[in-house]
Amino acid sequence: MSRRDSGNAVIEFIFVAVMILVPMVYFVTAIASVQRSNLGVSQAAREAGRAFATGESTADAVARARAAVRLALADQGLPDDADLRFVPADADCQSGQVAPVLAPGAVFAVCVVRHALLPGVPTLIAGHGITTIGRYIVHVDDFRTVKTS
Repeated sequence: MSRRDSGNAVIEFIFVAVMILVPMVYFVTAIASVQRSNLGVSQAAREAGRAFATGESTADAVARARAAVRLALADQGLPDDADLRFVPADADCQSGQVAPVLAPGAVFAVCVVRHALLPGVPTLIAGHGITTIGRYIVHVDDFRTVKTS
């Protein structure tokens, strides 16, 4: 081995390691960001559905559901930028919304939709990012008494 090649292996190793580690760290960070948003909206939909079903009146139940979404997103360290929707139980979250009613036997779905941006990617390239959707079916108890006013 000649003296001119001495130390080249270390430089080549560092170069290759950086070329592999930097994209891998970014990929893990991006996946973690999207997963955090996914967990946040799933938890938010579940908590919103439960908060709605335990409300005193329909207006109170909607307000409780919105507050539950804010709290659930804050628990995951996410901003309050999600969209709360009420849709028919057999429909997907992109379909037309229904007016939720707190009445015995009512069944509908609560959807929380949030757009998660990929870290480090300009919006010009990423667009709206990745849409994460949480869905929870609410079934108000058949024997539930609800205030009419």
